[in-house]
Amino acid sequence: MPTAQNDGFGATLWMQTSVEYKAATLGAYALARLRLDEALEAPDWTAATEQTGDFTGLPPAVVLDVDETVLDNSAYMAHLVTTGHHFALKSWDAFVKDEVSTPIPGALAFTRYAASKGVTVFYVTNRPVGEKEATRGNLEKFGFPMKDGTDTVLTQDPSKGWDSFKSKRRAAIAKDYRIVLLIGDNFGDFTDRFKGTPADRLKVFKADKDHWGHDWILIPNPSYGSWEQAPFEGNYKIPAAERRKLQAEALKPWEPKGK
Repeated sequence: MPTAQNDGFGATLWMQTSVEYKAATLGAYALARLRLDEALEAPDWTAATEQTGDFTGLPPAVVLDVDETVLDNSAYMAHLVTTGHHFALKSWDAFVKDEVSTPIPGALAFTRYAASKGVTVFYVTNRPVGEKEATRGNLEKFGFPMKDGTDTVLTQDPSKGWDSFKSKRRAAIAKDYRIVLLIGDNFGDFTDRFKGTPADRLKVFKADKDHWGHDWILIPNPSYGSWEQAPFEGNYKIPAAERRKLQAEALKPWEPKGK
């Protein structure tokens, strides 16, 4: 099978074949379990900056992203790499509705552990509302916990004002639950301040440093994310060649001595 040149080649190969990737995600979820136990013993513990008022008496919840946090979509990325195609809403929608994504190592065990402790598990994804039922079906296929009588799969939904920024959905959850952990693979899974230049994002990262590894747990995703858009500030109106140039300029290469 020929492989077209694609920036995602190495990342997809790593995610699908390496033990290092599995070890990294298992480690992240092992940390999440430890932090969950700590959080359940501390009623004033919250991971959500949207949580306000007296939340100490609210039942606990964890909020997880879906793509590359709970479900592994590397098969779609491998499709793009091996065919020379790029991400497209049509092919992505078809992939989602096939319900063939598999659990990220550690995700299923963690969510089941959380549920066994009486913690409600919410899946907050930027998939569109038209993919909601397929997403739920894919999760249920593997036994990811759902709560009877509660909608725990929260997609983008224009009818509710839920866009690609996740704070409104976290705020909706925080009305009835104490959010003890946020788990995701992208900066935007934790804060709405994820856009801007790499320098802008670094400032936000440093401002929130006390959360990382404490109540914000990051799952590695080298394939895609807001990080790759940061050098051109997410402006896809710029021609592809110019976007590429700005990404290259963001690199800091080694310069051999004597040159």
